[in-house]
Amino acid sequence: MNNIEKIFTGIGGKFLTPYSEFEAKLKNIRAFIFDWDGVFNNGEKIEKGSSSFSEVDSMGTNLLRFSHWLQHQGLPFTAVISGERNSAAFWFCEREHFHGSYYKVANKIEALEHFCAQHQVKKEEVAYAFDDVLDLSIAKVAGIRILIGRKANPLFMQYAESQKYADYVTGCEAGNFPLREACELMMGVKGMYKETMDKRVAYDHIYRAYADDRNKVMTKFFTRTEKGIVEQDPRS
Repeated sequence: MNNIEKIFTGIGGKFLTPYSEFEAKLKNIRAFIFDWDGVFNNGEKIEKGSSSFSEVDSMGTNLLRFSHWLQHQGLPFTAVISGERNSAAFWFCEREHFHGSYYKVANKIEALEHFCAQHQVKKEEVAYAFDDVLDLSIAKVAGIRILIGRKANPLFMQYAESQKYADYVTGCEAGNFPLREACELMMGVKGMYKETMDKRVAYDHIYRAYADDRNKVMTKFFTRTEKGIVEQDPRS
């Protein structure tokens, strides 16, 4: 067993796709897309539908983007796709300079198709972190599918596995930093974790060049209307 595979299965992670195949698929990834509720948090809501996120997971997404930048000399495309309107997600995406924030999109495949057209990315070039039923239309077609583990829905987990809608199930459950696990997994499988950490710790001209590139990205906001997916800032 590969050392990375051993580390992640050791914390309860489960490869539904054989490790060697997962590794091969990951080489083609050019974009990272994340569901919000149940991925960045435990899925709990407060008034007006907002839900929080953790800096632990946020750092994971930043390191993941940095590792991609180091390996490919360019930023990956990134987005959050949510079926809800969530002010914390909007703030996070803008703060972290994600390319897109999709909200109130019930049929999420529409958002994925729009995202791919915007950035000239193929669906199989997208890695997707998700947790529940509304996400499966994307999980059917994405290149890498990371399902957030949750003991409360064993039949859903069984269904996702039987339909081959996931490549890996996190050992950490929603609310316990599974997104950080997913990000470290992808960096580790690519063999980029140590280099990424060394250069982030050094905070030298290499990391600052990445940060400059990242900070040039201006987040665009999209939602579903009767005209289809349109750009619309929810805060205006």
